[in-house]
Amino acid sequence: MTTKTMRPPVHRPPVMKPIIDPRRGDIEDDALSTKRRSLFALAGTLVAEISLPKLIAAWFILIIGPGLILGLAPQVALGWASTLQAKITAPYAGLGALLLFLVVVAIGWFGGRPLFRAAESNFWQLNSLAVQPFYVICREALRHLAEKLLPADATEAGRATLRSATSAAAGVVLCCLSLAAVLHAWPSSAWVGDIADLASPHRLAMTALANSVVLIGAYLTAAALVWSLADAAMPQPRALRDFAAAGSPAASSSASPARSWRVAHLSDLHAVGEPYGLRIESGRSGPCGNGRIKALLERLELVHAAEPLDRILVTGDTTDAGRSAEWAAFFDALKLHPRLAERMLVLPGNHDLNVVDRANPARLDLPMSPNKRLRQLRVLSAMAAIQGAGVRVVDRVKGELGATLAAALKPHLASLTQFADTGSWRQAGRLSAVWLDVFPQVLPPETEDGLGIILLNSNADTHFSFTNALGLVSAEDVKAVEIALAHYPRARWIVALHHHLVEYPMPARALSERIGTALINGSWFVRRLSSLADRIVVMHGHRHLDWIGECAGLTIVSAPSPVMEASDTCETYFYVHTLVASEGGRLQLRRPERVVVKGASSE
Repeated sequence: MTTKTMRPPVHRPPVMKPIIDPRRGDIEDDALSTKRRSLFALAGTLVAEISLPKLIAAWFILIIGPGLILGLAPQVALGWASTLQAKITAPYAGLGALLLFLVVVAIGWFGGRPLFRAAESNFWQLNSLAVQPFYVICREALRHLAEKLLPADATEAGRATLRSATSAAAGVVLCCLSLAAVLHAWPSSAWVGDIADLASPHRLAMTALANSVVLIGAYLTAAALVWSLADAAMPQPRALRDFAAAGSPAASSSASPARSWRVAHLSDLHAVGEPYGLRIESGRSGPCGNGRIKALLERLELVHAAEPLDRILVTGDTTDAGRSAEWAAFFDALKLHPRLAERMLVLPGNHDLNVVDRANPARLDLPMSPNKRLRQLRVLSAMAAIQGAGVRVVDRVKGELGATLAAALKPHLASLTQFADTGSWRQAGRLSAVWLDVFPQVLPPETEDGLGIILLNSNADTHFSFTNALGLVSAEDVKAVEIALAHYPRARWIVALHHHLVEYPMPARALSERIGTALINGSWFVRRLSSLADRIVVMHGHRHLDWIGECAGLTIVSAPSPVMEASDTCETYFYVHTLVASEGGRLQLRRPERVVVKGASSE
């Protein structure tokens, strides 16, 4: 009789098939997505979830308080002037008022730079709040309606004329509305005050607010016309036609060799901090996790191996909401590609800095909140790690290029590290000054007539998730750009920023697609660069669309997002640009190389 050997049973893991695949998310992941929800639905969320106490505090700090100060200023100034005039004839009677005037002048003189920064910031914040949104909505609505009426065979020149006309018309409409507000508030205003007005604070406040409405309305009346006429008079943007011919580039002079530079332009990677995290804007219509970013870097590695890249430029929105975990995920992906990291340059986008809360568009940060400074600190830390030893900051006092970014940050490292742990208000104020001083960042050309790169921070300060996308380049930063350009008068330059300078001349299916978030002062910025337009190429991201064009002689390159606007199974792409040194010191583009990043398997 034989005995059978008993084999132990084979344990197989159970087949787990959840009803819904948690890796693909659900309706909650579409909370902020403009691709999956209408603007009306987002507005409903805004009303339902907003913190009323915080909103009231923000309104008082950012609008009502400054409005009262602005309205009281003419009463105080004119009252003081009339008192001084009455007493100036008596010997020494006006010395007190004159001394006060001299103190005010001294404060303005010695505190000039901080006061100028504050005044400029508030000036453009006023434009971003009161002028730009209404003007853009009116202009784009008129364009949308007018282009619907244009014949299909309308010429590009005809469409450009139409865009100029709608810019002027939008300014006239906004001018009339602001003038109506001025006329309505004028009867309640009063411009000369005295000490007796303090007996009725409520009446004084109402008068001050009426004065503020008159002053701001008068400014808007003039600004709307100036803004619109500047837009209308500037050459309209159009697609670029004059690409440099492939083959041998023309030499910049008979004495220097022909040269070209290969630059991979990436933007809007939107790294998330969770393995299966979905993006704010795309929700379930976008990719899951960071697999797309890893595939992109692997593809870029192959491109570099086949034909070396000179630089890799990432024009903002490296992260989805500026969180520490998102930056960590980006660095985890990048550390596997050291050859790419040593060629990379990054700059901040609105998602890196201005998104207050990934899950709540109604979230407000008050101006004194340290959270915005923490997001700035994370960006500073990332830039220092990636490009700190290569780029230089501008010494505005001496009017020359200063220390490297790493050297400029070195005296502040202890306080920056401490701020990351404590988030104190005092250290937040110091970080604010450091943040302003490290932009723009300049990668100098390797030779006097080589290619340099200037990195700008084009993000306007916002404290509200729903308005995070506004762009601004300060006058101080533009002056620093001009210092860098003057330091290398024979060099060519890439000027890189996140926001687009002008709205694209592209057809749109719906009005919502036309309400853009270009630079608040884009027309002014284009004009400041236009004198050196033949030596500059501007590269940006933000809109996730690829477009290469020119405006006022300035070449503008918009990068598509190789991550957004597509699910995991779809192909995405980015471009490698070849910049060519042409005759007379010009900088030209060849037709770009389109690099496809294949989608993942649907299995």
